[in-house]
Amino acid sequence: MTIEFYKYQGTGNDFIIIDDRKNIFNTNDNDLISALCERRFGIGSDGLILLREHDNFDFEMIYFNSDGLQSSMCGNGGRCIVSFAKILGIIGNETTFMAIDGAHKAKIVDDDICLKMKDVKKIEIIGNGVFLDTGSPHYVKLVDNLKSLNVKQEGYRLRNQDIFKKEGVNVNFVMNADELEVRTYERGVETETFSCGTGVVATAIAMHYTNIIKDDSIYIKTRGGMLSVDFEKFNDCYQNIWLTGSANLVYVGEFEC
Repeated sequence: MTIEFYKYQGTGNDFIIIDDRKNIFNTNDNDLISALCERRFGIGSDGLILLREHDNFDFEMIYFNSDGLQSSMCGNGGRCIVSFAKILGIIGNETTFMAIDGAHKAKIVDDDICLKMKDVKKIEIIGNGVFLDTGSPHYVKLVDNLKSLNVKQEGYRLRNQDIFKKEGVNVNFVMNADELEVRTYERGVETETFSCGTGVVATAIAMHYTNIIKDDSIYIKTRGGMLSVDFEKFNDCYQNIWLTGSANLVYVGEFEC
């Protein structure tokens, strides 16, 4: 069977996206998914996303990490699938779609995709970092040696601490110099990615929560480019959170399965 795919990237976070409105793709074939995501022998990507029909929303997003397993919300993947849905003619410039963590609104403004994220109600200080869930669990740690830091090694160490090991955690290393900059180790990918949307959201909220950044509109530099996060804080809840940045089609291809 031949399946068409679309390769997308959002600030360097790249995905294989498939129009699966006919429910053809086998979501239980973890070996196939990981093989497609493998960069030397497959297509190569940080994850694979299926677009499926949904009875109550414009579409449903089903996301798999590059290890082949279905995973929690992916912010950059969410922005990419919105761009994909627009190409398919499913949506206009605004949409509401279903993901694993619930419904998400999104809008297309010029060349940017703006994605509304889930509210953040619980934030914990653990050790010398901040733990919170922005659709995926994140640990945010401030460092002063971001450029020379071995993110894969240190991220792996923190991700496998006893407190995080059972469910896993994404680890964000942040430097606050002339501009806020982050590098992220992603669980499921098990290495550093060029960008992580939920990680950028977690970083912005963690920096605001710890009073390092006072603004409620924050630009953050990733290895793959700039993203912005806007939010409102009401009592102890961060709400009306929007992640904004580019999402681009790289190429279209086919594979046999």
